[in-house]
Formats: sequence, C-alpha cells, structure tokens
Amino acid sequence: MEGYIDFFNSYVIGSIQMLLGFTFFIRFLQKKGRNSLAFLFALPSLVLVLFSPVGSITEYLVYTLCLIAVGILPCRADWKSAVFYAALTVGIMEICQGIVNSLSGMLSPWTLSLHQNAAALVSGLLGITAVALATVCYCVVYRCFLPYETAEKQSLFLFLIPSLMIFFMDEYICSVIYGNETIQNAGGRDFPIKHHHMFVIQLFGMASLFCLMFAYKKLLQNFRLRTELSLLEQEESFLNQYVEEARARYEKTKSFRHDIKNHITVVKDLLKSGKSEEASAYIGDMSDMTEELSLPCATGSPVADILVGNKLGIAKSMGIDVDCSLLLPYPCTVRDIDFGIILSNALDNAIHACRDVGGGAEKYIRVSGRIQGDFVLMEVENSFCGKGPAGRGTGLSNIKAVAEKYQGAMSIKTQGTSFSLSVLLVIPRHAEGIPRQIG
Repeated sequence: MEGYIDFFNSYVIGSIQMLLGFTFFIRFLQKKGRNSLAFLFALPSLVLVLFSPVGSITEYLVYTLCLIAVGILPCRADWKSAVFYAALTVGIMEICQGIVNSLSGMLSPWTLSLHQNAAALVSGLLGITAVALATVCYCVVYRCFLPYETAEKQSLFLFLIPSLMIFFMDEYICSVIYGNETIQNAGGRDFPIKHHHMFVIQLFGMASLFCLMFAYKKLLQNFRLRTELSLLEQEESFLNQYVEEARARYEKTKSFRHDIKNHITVVKDLLKSGKSEEASAYIGDMSDMTEELSLPCATGSPVADILVGNKLGIAKSMGIDVDCSLLLPYPCTVRDIDFGIILSNALDNAIHACRDVGGGAEKYIRVSGRIQGDFVLMEVENSFCGKGPAGRGTGLSNIKAVAEKYQGAMSIKTQGTSFSLSVLLVIPRHAEGIPRQIG
C-alpha cells in the first residue's frame, strides 16, 4: 500500500495541485473565456513538469515558465501580468506544501509508531491537506486582493521581488532541510530538525505574502485617491475660472444694457437730423460692442463656449492658427465640469505643444466634434515638434478617467508633426428636459 500512496502523492496530488494552479492563474488574469484553450496548452506542460527528472527547485521553475507561457500565448495577457501572477501562484503552492511538510515532520514521532499502511494513509491525507490549503489561499487572494486594474500594473514588480524572496527561502527550507533528516552545525555535529520551528516560519512566510498583497492593495487605493483628488482640484479650478468669466461677461452685459437706451436715443436724433452716415457709423460701433459680448465658439453648451473661447483666444494671441467646429449636446447626462476637464486639458496640451514648435513651421489647433446617436466624439488636433513622449501630456490621465466614467474611451494618434486626441463619450438620451447644474 505504501507504493500506491507514494504514487498517489507524487503524481495524483501533484497533478491536482498543478491543475489547481492553472485554474486560479487563469482566473487571476481575468481570462475566463479562454479556459479550454489554456488547459489544452497546460496539459503538455503538466506532463513536462511531472516527469521531469530534475530537482524540486527546477521543477517549480519549469512550472512557473509553463504558467507564463500559458498566460502570454493562449490567454493573450501582457507579460508583466503573466510573470506576476505566475510567481504568485507558484509561491502560494510552495508555501502550502512547506506548511504540510512541517506538519508531517511534527507528526513523524506518532506516525512512526503506526502500522506501515496506516502511516502511508496519513501521508496521503497530508497530501490532500496541501491541496485544500492551497485552494483556500487562492480563494482568499482572488476575493480579497485581486484582480488589479490594468492601468495600475506598472508597479507590480514592487510586489514581485519580495514575493520571490519568500518563495526561494521556502524552497530552500523544503529542499535542503526536508531533503535531509538532519543538518550539521559549524562543528560538523548532526542535530535533529525542529519541525515546529519550521512550521512557524512557514506560517510567517504565508502571512508575509498576504501582508505584501495587502500593502500593495493599499498602495493602489492611494493611487486612485490621488487621481480622484487631482480631478477634484481641477474641477475646483475650472469652476472658479468659469465663475470669473461669467462674472466678467455679466458686468459687460449689464453695462451695455444700462446704456442701450442712450444709444438708441442718439441714433434716433442722428436720423431725425438727416445725419444718416453718422447714424450708420454709430450703429457699427454698437455692433462691435455686441460682438465683444458674444462668444467666439458656439458649441451648444454655454460652459464649453466660455472655456473653448478663452483657450483659443490665448492660442490666437500666441500666433497659433485656431479653428473650432465643435458641437455638444445640451442638456445631456455629461456634467459641465466633465466637459471642462476634457477640453481644458486637451487644449492646454495643444497650446504647450504648439509653443514648442520652432522655426517657420505651421502652428495650429483644430477643435471638432459631433453627436451621433448616443455618442459624442470630440477631437483636438494640433501641430507638435514630432519628438518626445507625445502620449504623456499633463492631464491625459484625467481625460481618460472622465471618458471611462461615461463608458467611453480616449485614443491618441500621431502622424508626422500632427498630434490628434480623440475622446468618445456615451450619452444615452432620456427625457428631453434634463436639469443642468454647474458641478
């Protein structure tokens, strides 16, 4: 019976552990639709690991490489995520196996007193315990810590390095200490292994892994909070800008309304006196005054009119050729401030890029946009020097956050010395009369 139990622990339990690892690895990657293809790819990898005549550490490395290959090829995941989740999967498996090995060592005085078949049966139950423990750990990790958002995976290796440290230390314990019944001290004397100490070390290893993941989760939450704070600060800045612009225009309009009666009286008197040319010139001056009160860009949204007019006015004063053919829905489900965040960041980046264009090259900013069904597409095209990281302008992350808030997307395209930023928003139409409020 001992031979059967050894076969059960080595091949049956080993296969279950590895298939379990493949299952949760795919779940960590959020590639549930590719399970069948991934497992077809995993089966030959499983055979390669189980029947490889190499040591334990090499077997785990081969298994890790197989997981990475499954993640990149059939699951089509990015390589950073594949490496990270493969290391996490194998690390949990190794630590769970180490805990069971320590438990087995602690029980060895009792199992040695049992019949050979009974001791083999206990060994088989411990193998099942390792699988059950790994399953619990995988479920805890998946439900409490994962998955991480794709946009926040750039710092995954901050977690990868210490987790690999835990993995290799645990592998050292399993292969060196549990590969030999005794170890020698500096004097060459043998002394028995203290399995309860190893058991506590293994538990601390698992706890350290969970603490690392908890710390990384908090780091990502802080990153999201900083992004939200940046958006709120920009909303406050935009709101203050809008209020100041609206106040200035209100004062101009109030002054013009106050004087309109006097202007009309002057025109009447000129006409009565037969001074038609003077009256015509006076009316022309009044027309210029009303032109100053009107906004240079009519988008359909009063807030966007003020913002785009202000930004394009700044660009025009810098010698930049500007053009606006933007049409926005009003009222709609998109907040005025969200439109402001998109347009202000896009136009600030465009002005900055045009300012860096040297020589006699053309400098231009073109703002366009249209409504089609439940979608609104905005595009800002501008000239730039053609060098440097065009996709890392200030505020692009805020534009992307607003686009995702409305189930939309942001895209960037460069062609020669032309840079184009496109933002798509989903605006489902509801009742015609939608109440609107700034902010």
